[in-house]
Amino acid sequence: ATSAAIAGMAAVSTAFVCPVARTSHTEGATALRGASSASSSAASALSSSTGVAILATSAALAFRRNQARASASALRAFEQEAGVQAPLGFWDPLGLSTSGNVSDYKRRREVELKHGRVAMFATIGYILPEYWRFPGYLSKFLDIKFADVPNGLSAFTKVPSLGWLQIVGFAGIVELNIYNEQVNDEPGNYGACFLGLRSIGFMNSGIADPEVRRKKLNAELANGRLAMFAIIGMFFQDGLTGSA
Repeated sequence: ATSAAIAGMAAVSTAFVCPVARTSHTEGATALRGASSASSSAASALSSSTGVAILATSAALAFRRNQARASASALRAFEQEAGVQAPLGFWDPLGLSTSGNVSDYKRRREVELKHGRVAMFATIGYILPEYWRFPGYLSKFLDIKFADVPNGLSAFTKVPSLGWLQIVGFAGIVELNIYNEQVNDEPGNYGACFLGLRSIGFMNSGIADPEVRRKKLNAELANGRLAMFAIIGMFFQDGLTGSA
């Protein structure tokens, strides 16, 4: 009887004890496998991102190297052109010639020559009236003499509108009908020869010696560049102080 009572108490006592979870080891292993898989995925993603970044950097460096080579090739292509002079040599701070396009280069050289020539005339036109003026009338109808026209920017207010129309019209005729075809595809060479004497009827054969001609062309470019700076400086000084 005593044995039966003890057995019964043992059976009842087991009814109030929480059962032990038998799947704990399985769930832990599954969690570990999941963490390992996530770590592997993260490492794979990081490796892929690093590879893409390396490829992008390599492509950018290769592009820059090719661009530098193209720029150097363009510089070498134009190093023998007129205007390449010491101490700067071929000076292109804005990189306008880096494409190596010959047509673009010749167009810009032609524009540079034209602007330089106009600037040289403008600079002389600023200086000469300080010492000498044409005699007579600028406009007989308006009773304006050349001596009445002030020097510098103030002349804009004195010269009549018809006079400016004549100046602009004459420049347009020269641009469109006289200096409109280049000789031997040489920028700025319109067959006018030395000092443009052919344009006013004085025929000459130009400069025969290639070295002397190259020296003269370099001098024209250098003087034109200086004149462009000079006339802009005169404009600023005249605008600020009223006198150039």
